[in-house]
Amino acid sequence: MPTLTAPAAGGKAQVDGSEPVAEQVVGTEGAARATRNRRPPEPVRRGGAAAPRPADAPAEAEASPGDGGFLGRERELDALRADIDRTGLDTLAGRKAARGRVLLIAGRPGSGRTSLAEALVRRLRGDYPDGLLRARLTTSGGTPVPPARPARDFLATLGVTAPPGAREDELSALLREALAGRRMILLLDDAGSAEQVDALLPDAPHCLVVAVSRGPLTGIPDVRPCTLGGLPEAAGVELLSRRAGSTRITNDPQAAEAVVRLCDAQPAALVLAGGWLAARPKASVADLARRLRAQQAGAEDQGARPLARAFRLVYEELPEPAARMLRLLALAPDGTVDAVTASALAGCSVPIAQGALEDFTALGLLTALPRPERAGNGAAAGGGDPVAAPHTAGPAREPSADSVARHRVPGCLEPLLRAELERERSGEVELARARMLERTVRLLYACRLAARPGDRAAREKLAGLPRALRFPSPQAAEGWLTERLPELIEGARLAVADGELDTLARRLLSGLTQALAAHRGTEAAAPELYGLHQLVLDVARRRELELEEAAALLNLGDLDARAGRTREALVRYKEALEAARVVGDPYATGRSLESIGSTYQELGDWHRAADWYGRALALRLSRGELADEARLYGRLGAVRTYAGQWGEALRDWRAAAAVCRRLGDLPGHARALSETARVQEYAGRPHEALRTCLEAIEAARRAEDVRLQAAVRLRAADTLERLGDPGAARLHRGAAERLLAAAGEDGDAAGAGPASGAAGTPGGAVAEPEAAAGQAEPATSRAEAPAGRGGSGSGRPAGGAVARSGAARAAAGEPRAEGENEPTYEISSGTAKD
Repeated sequence: MPTLTAPAAGGKAQVDGSEPVAEQVVGTEGAARATRNRRPPEPVRRGGAAAPRPADAPAEAEASPGDGGFLGRERELDALRADIDRTGLDTLAGRKAARGRVLLIAGRPGSGRTSLAEALVRRLRGDYPDGLLRARLTTSGGTPVPPARPARDFLATLGVTAPPGAREDELSALLREALAGRRMILLLDDAGSAEQVDALLPDAPHCLVVAVSRGPLTGIPDVRPCTLGGLPEAAGVELLSRRAGSTRITNDPQAAEAVVRLCDAQPAALVLAGGWLAARPKASVADLARRLRAQQAGAEDQGARPLARAFRLVYEELPEPAARMLRLLALAPDGTVDAVTASALAGCSVPIAQGALEDFTALGLLTALPRPERAGNGAAAGGGDPVAAPHTAGPAREPSADSVARHRVPGCLEPLLRAELERERSGEVELARARMLERTVRLLYACRLAARPGDRAAREKLAGLPRALRFPSPQAAEGWLTERLPELIEGARLAVADGELDTLARRLLSGLTQALAAHRGTEAAAPELYGLHQLVLDVARRRELELEEAAALLNLGDLDARAGRTREALVRYKEALEAARVVGDPYATGRSLESIGSTYQELGDWHRAADWYGRALALRLSRGELADEARLYGRLGAVRTYAGQWGEALRDWRAAAAVCRRLGDLPGHARALSETARVQEYAGRPHEALRTCLEAIEAARRAEDVRLQAAVRLRAADTLERLGDPGAARLHRGAAERLLAAAGEDGDAAGAGPASGAAGTPGGAVAEPEAAAGQAEPATSRAEAPAGRGGSGSGRPAGGAVARSGAARAAAGEPRAEGENEPTYEISSGTAKD
């Protein structure tokens, strides 16, 4: 998954420190243990005893922003820098360069290709002041990432909002537009094909693209390749010395050179070999060389065998519980894991998992990711590691959910871990995956609870969760959600693609959509929600869950409509109607009918809009849902007004006024009367329009709606002028101006009439024709209404279109967290343009 940080100070987009971790360590900083404020690592050996740290081992080193630890690639760095200034094909042909320079660093995984790219970026940062964008174009499972994902992430980092559900070509065009005139670096790591890179290339000659790939990118014009082999022998020996300490390397330089040759001078293999040696202070470098020679060659190709031998050397020395945890880490989404996830995968406690992750990091099997500083994170504020070291005396204290250290599986080791995982029993793998998904669902539940600090019940539920699943503040929960979002979305994709744990996948999708809505709101989270709704739709169709299918289609239709894809939205709504009718759910059926009508209204097809609104009204009338009846009468009145059907429009608006009066909705009653007067005037009945205006003024006065009173008085003034009574018109206009002045508004603001409230909400049961051309009134699928909307108009029958997973979950025998409310997938409350 692409990993991006927010723009740094000054608005420059920055890259974070995360990368395919073995490649980050090798060749750049030369230290595999780049963790903050951490005790010296004590790798676990067979028998459970921790090996003491050798006296000549190097001190803990943090990843440095400089190049002081970069080893053996100076020639390649100089060549890459020279390629930037070299004349391109466009210049030779006498044309202005249409695109920025593309540099390609090609090499096997584990060759230090990403480290070289990072070192190049650091040296060039001053030449590209607008910052750096970075994405990884291959998932932890080895599948290519569609270019639309990094394009959307790049746009978000640049502060550009891309419409949800936009196609790849649209996103590429938006990205190129956003990069025009900027001097930026794009680092595209682990690119699998030229098509992935081409979709992200900026049409900006002052930008630089650094692509990292296994081989050539045929089809990218004027690309400058740099192919990596092994490190120089001296650099390889120095890397061993930094990993294991200098004493043993100095005492036996020939054995050290033999180790470098056995590792084919590949940095990743040397990191693992050095980690093995550092964990065994009594072993000699010659022992390491003999053990490497003794490793049997596997089925890997010749170039991959050195890394595979070094990996097996380290892996086979692990105790079985640690080896089992390590191979289960291949299930971690996006290759990123923390102690909470690792404990779920292995079925152990969080402190034990944290200790194992630290040991793996010391051996070079993982790399620690930098910990972000954010508000609400007590560990970050204090500058220390909140996780008590599991090997120290005294009881370990579990960290809160937002403060656990994160680690990443090296990209070059992912295929080897997956191969080891295939030897695990399938039932064990499935159980580990289920535990991980269940833990993620509970974390999302806690994240959603943390977004409601003013809710006493939510605070009590959050306090009842284990410490490792709690968040100390809403800011900490939101920071956790933002930081983990790529892994959470990738985990949801993997769960849906697996198809064996669909109930847990549905709960994960539900929890993620609700957490995003709670912390960001449906509008801001729309791009992420669109993809999640697509995943829900895939599961619902696979499992023949028509109610969830209808809910997903309605949500997708709403987002399509909001993005201006009205025709696509219409198709979604009609499919949702078919699914809703299969299960006979009245809420989803009514919602679909009304949305279809709204879409035809948006397209200007008034007759079809009236037809579909009429069908929705018939359903509401049969169920006695008065608020929905009022809204639909208003919508029918609006479209028939547009169609010039004055008689039918008058009948609908009068019906809307009557229903609002029955509901006690005074503002809605006043608005319906005002619209009735408008239609009467259009129909050439000014005297009737004036009488209705006076009724509307009195109704607005009773409703204590000052702006509505002013708007209706202005309408009455217009009618009086047409009737030839300018004096009375001046009186009404003057009264309207005084009302608006008292309300602190400009008199011109009300010229177009009152602002229509959300249809079906208190004070807004009907909408003006100008404002009614949007989507059907959104309705939540729970009893409570979303913030800013009234609940009386949702028309939600008890037990309606909530796609609950409880029955399926119980049938599958899956556990339910104590005290946890069952997450449900819901029809969105965020439709557009009402």
